[in-house]
Amino acid sequence: MRSGFAPSRTLLLACAAPAAAFFAAFWLLPVARLIALPAHQGWATYFAVLSHGRYLQSLLQTLGLSIVVTLATLVLGALVGITLARQRFAGRRLLLSLLTLPLSFPGVIVGFFMILLGGRQGLVADLSAHLGGERITFAYGLTGLFLAYLYFSLPRAITTYTAAAEAMDAQLEEAARSLGASRWRVARDVWMPELAPTTLACGAIVFATAMGAFGTAFTLASKFEVLPITIYNEFTNYANFSLAASLSIALGLITWLVLWLARRVGGKEAF
Repeated sequence: MRSGFAPSRTLLLACAAPAAAFFAAFWLLPVARLIALPAHQGWATYFAVLSHGRYLQSLLQTLGLSIVVTLATLVLGALVGITLARQRFAGRRLLLSLLTLPLSFPGVIVGFFMILLGGRQGLVADLSAHLGGERITFAYGLTGLFLAYLYFSLPRAITTYTAAAEAMDAQLEEAARSLGASRWRVARDVWMPELAPTTLACGAIVFATAMGAFGTAFTLASKFEVLPITIYNEFTNYANFSLAASLSIALGLITWLVLWLARRVGGKEAF
């Protein structure tokens, strides 16, 4: 005897139709168009990011910046997250809230913060001029981008590591200490394996975010070109849609590959 409401196949298809139409209109069709666009200028356009020196340099600079930002974010995020998870002190929750405040800011505002600090009219420039030296600026190059990307990514890493460290099995650490393990051995043999899935997942997401960051780069990348800005310039300043599509495909493939590898290596524990 059948019990409860069993929706028919027709009703299920009718419910799924709006989602399928939305997916096709706003994801599938644009992606298909994006993939087909470079062919209008010949198959060599698909490899422009590798065959043209300027685009290759932009890609390598984006890759290098993203890797360095990812490594710095993981190290600092792990240190702060583990400390906040293990230490109990007055104002801990307030401190955690302040550290994660940048999560509410878009990339453009983070870039604006960096200009206020290291721009031509920034605090560092005013202070260095007041002391009798040259006006020091660093907001519009590699240093400014690195600090801004780090500022944007670090709160995510801190919250992730804090939650992961609080969930670690305390008995393993106590067992290691009872056997005479030093702090370094505990960190190496207990903490690092326990936090490995978190590190893998967090690193992949931070890397993907840094590779595709546009708002911060749009505000600061006047002396250090990154691939999202190169793509933006190609289709807005030069109306070169085929080349912009080719560079977008390259950027998307690299980011997707890193996320895919992280899922394959980390499995369900990481994602």
